[in-house]
Amino acid sequence: MTDTSWVGAAMAQTVPWVKTVGITFDETTPERAVVHLPDNADLHNHVAGPHAAMIFGLGETASGAVGLAAFSGVMDRATPLVVRSEIHYTRLAKGPLTAVAEMGRPAGEVIAELDAGERPEFTVSVRITDADDRETTRLTVVWTLRPNR
Repeated sequence: MTDTSWVGAAMAQTVPWVKTVGITFDETTPERAVVHLPDNADLHNHVAGPHAAMIFGLGETASGAVGLAAFSGVMDRATPLVVRSEIHYTRLAKGPLTAVAEMGRPAGEVIAELDAGERPEFTVSVRITDADDRETTRLTVVWTLRPNR
């Protein structure tokens, strides 16, 4: 298995927002990422929970972490970009949050499409929970690997 322990540090360095809001990374593999957002009153909304923008950012960051872990070997010839996303807020979020992102299909399939000259897309599903492991949000992010020209 390839070492992907560097992904969290790389994201904090290349995406300043990640460091600014205090996101941390527990697990990053080519199939799954586990990412945390601490409870910070400066990031709250009008009901004293994390603002929707923070929740979305946590989920999108988790999806990016799993994508970076899965496709780090092709970053010299392709750039990952979000194509679209959909978010469902299922419960009022309060306190620290955890996002678990899971790749929707094997990375090898996506890379094969890139190798064939296509601009492949892949879906990452994210489940966000509170400190009591209650789901607060579901997010689906569709990414593409845009070939570098």
